[in-house]
Amino acid sequence: MKKILLLTAVVFSFAACKSKDKNGSGSIAESTTSKTDANGQPIADDPATLTTIQWIDSINTNLGTLVKDQSIEVSFRFKNSGDKNLIIKDVSASCGCTIPEKPQKPFAPGEEGVIRAKFNGSGSGHISKHIFVKANTKPQTDYTLTFEGDMKE
Repeated sequence: MKKILLLTAVVFSFAACKSKDKNGSGSIAESTTSKTDANGQPIADDPATLTTIQWIDSINTNLGTLVKDQSIEVSFRFKNSGDKNLIIKDVSASCGCTIPEKPQKPFAPGEEGVIRAKFNGSGSGHISKHIFVKANTKPQTDYTLTFEGDMKE
């Protein structure tokens, strides 16, 4: 009896794994709509939603001489140069002394925006910090913004 129940469970498992969503022609249906996240925003790497970005400011900034323990804000301006909404999906930093701010809203074609970060550094010498940006852009989706300077006491 146990073997029959086990065999039945295995058969149902295989049947469930093989079920596919098909349209009337018997082929797997293709979706023509864009994929969205839990908030209804398009998923950044869906090819149907890719756009282009133009960095207005250089993505490599030299801040010159910095004072130890002084908070510094850096900003990188950009423009949606494509024809779809630009979505900044993620912004992160290379270390805990840099706190980036991710824009929360989508940017319409032609609209400009800013990615800001606050840096609170200690120590002395040359510093080079990176901010990593992921967006729904082509031909690439990942960007590295860099700022550097010389920390003085």
